Amino acid sequence: MKLLVLSFFCFSTLLSFVKAEPESKELFGEKFPSLDHLSTGEWWKRARPPEVLSKKGKPPKRIIELNVPRDEVVAFALYTQDSGTLKLTGQLYPLMPDESREVRLETKQGKQWKEISKVKITYPGWSAHFRITNWDSTKDIPYRVRHGKKASFEGLIRKDPVHQETIVVGNLSCNSSRTKGPRPQIIENLKAINPDMLFFAGDQTYHHTEHTAGWIEFGLQFRDLIKDRPTVTIPDDHDVGQANLWGESGIVATSPAGNSGGYFYPIPYVNMVQRQQTWHLPDPVDPKKVKRGLEVYFTRLRVGGIDFAILEDRKFKTGPAGKIPKMGPRPDHINDPAYNRDAVNLDGLVLLGDRQLNFLSNWSQDWEGAQMKAALSATAFCGAVHIHGNPNSRLLADLDSNAWPQKGRNKALHELRKAMATHLCGDQHLGVVVQHGIDSHRDGPFAFTSPAIVNTIYGRWWKPEDEKPGPRPIPNSPLPWTGDFEDGLGNKITMHAYANPEDRKNELKRADGFGVARFHKKNRTITFECWPRFSKVSDGDKVQFPGWPLTFKMTQNDGRKVKGWLPKLTFTKPNPVVQVIEDKTKEILYTVRVQGKNFQPKVYSTGKHTIKAGLNTPQKVISKDLLPQKDRKKAGSLKASI
Repeated sequence: MKLLVLSFFCFSTLLSFVKAEPESKELFGEKFPSLDHLSTGEWWKRARPPEVLSKKGKPPKRIIELNVPRDEVVAFALYTQDSGTLKLTGQLYPLMPDESREVRLETKQGKQWKEISKVKITYPGWSAHFRITNWDSTKDIPYRVRHGKKASFEGLIRKDPVHQETIVVGNLSCNSSRTKGPRPQIIENLKAINPDMLFFAGDQTYHHTEHTAGWIEFGLQFRDLIKDRPTVTIPDDHDVGQANLWGESGIVATSPAGNSGGYFYPIPYVNMVQRQQTWHLPDPVDPKKVKRGLEVYFTRLRVGGIDFAILEDRKFKTGPAGKIPKMGPRPDHINDPAYNRDAVNLDGLVLLGDRQLNFLSNWSQDWEGAQMKAALSATAFCGAVHIHGNPNSRLLADLDSNAWPQKGRNKALHELRKAMATHLCGDQHLGVVVQHGIDSHRDGPFAFTSPAIVNTIYGRWWKPEDEKPGPRPIPNSPLPWTGDFEDGLGNKITMHAYANPEDRKNELKRADGFGVARFHKKNRTITFECWPRFSKVSDGDKVQFPGWPLTFKMTQNDGRKVKGWLPKLTFTKPNPVVQVIEDKTKEILYTVRVQGKNFQPKVYSTGKHTIKAGLNTPQKVISKDLLPQKDRKKAGSLKASI
């Protein structure tokens, strides 16, 4: 024991003569001298082994062991590929000053490993970023990330499953740091399901000021899954060190509570968090930085013919403090049942912002490599929650979701509806499936909020105050409170399924777990599944949360009432993209990829319409001034060449 302690301190003394990377206060400023402190500067002095007590005789406080054997310094890797470009991030443990700062990417070609790229480590954060163009997406290709002579981490770049009939996506969020250690049940279940892609919607770690250590902890928990399939990770409020986040394009927040708007911790820290979690995503579609040099990452990713819009629903959003009347205990909580909803739905309030709305508008019309579409974001476009924190804490409205501002919420859903796209998200700690209403109930997209991976921090419940179902409850549902409702901000939602905690003191009854979305390309349907954390998927659907699985048609993501039909189109080439425009308003009603050569457009008004079409985008006008017919058989037919 004495020899071990002596050896450790002798080693620390030796390293002190070798120049280390800058300390936290040099990186992030004197105001925050301890940000990411466990992983910066002379980090090894703070990574005491458990045998080495502090001066006060206490064992070290550690998130994980960072001073690992030097042949294990590559912690994990994650990647995506799109349009012939592979982007891969290798996450390393902190390095010693005398160790190489080069990291290598190798692929297995035949029986031999071949180096295809070498990069310098990025500090702070200890991440290595590889961008490979002209990537062959038709083959499974083993890879390994290497450091030094012995450290290596291996995985598999999967071929793009474009010929696969069903594309399976794991939907996860909210990984409570209060429950340390592995996540064996979730890992084994997801291995059995074998998703084609994983989506982590945020709060991968709750270690607010120690993101690198917390991020490595997350990676260790899930690396056996993420190493072998495309993975989307996007940071939410806790990842960047805040209780809640209304980013306001990067202004300075007055506190980590966040309701003033902006980011509390320095932009270099936030950029580090984003770099670690999102650099491996396809390049941003609009990379211009926002205030104070804050970087953006919103983009698109295509996997197996499913086109995912990856949104930043916190970054541009207006903070409520000082912008709207205070109607509850906090600027972001409303508890006054007599409040005027219009008082919080003011002009000038931002949700996604113009840049992301423009992106969604363009994305909805571009179907290259896509048969179906979906959007991914941190949180939900509604407040599908009645009780927050504990079973006795009822809250009328929470502005910490995309339910507010309502005008921004409706603009976003309007763009998703144009592509008949569904929505996956997390954040709410409550597994929920709703269909949104924009102008009327059920006229908007379906959305699936995943349950918390581990639900030890904050409970939420769906429980109407009168404990009655809404109008038109879901037929044959085992749940008592389904049907049409309005959330506390007046947003229209139809509740299809919810997974309330039974007893948050009982680890088996906290309603944590994960979601699965199955995109069936042949019949254009989507199936949502919701699995409890301690279930066994081998036991079948009976062990899913009550109300799941549920399946709906892609076309139900546009639930507007049909007022008429345009002529039936017969194309010379199969699977074209068709766009329908209302002439009077110039509004694009929808843009979709047709299955086969025949398609009859539906419309929602009796005025004239225009049809455009193309192979991947609607470039050619097929016909103008078309008046719809109530009887689709009387609408006639058109032959169309693209």
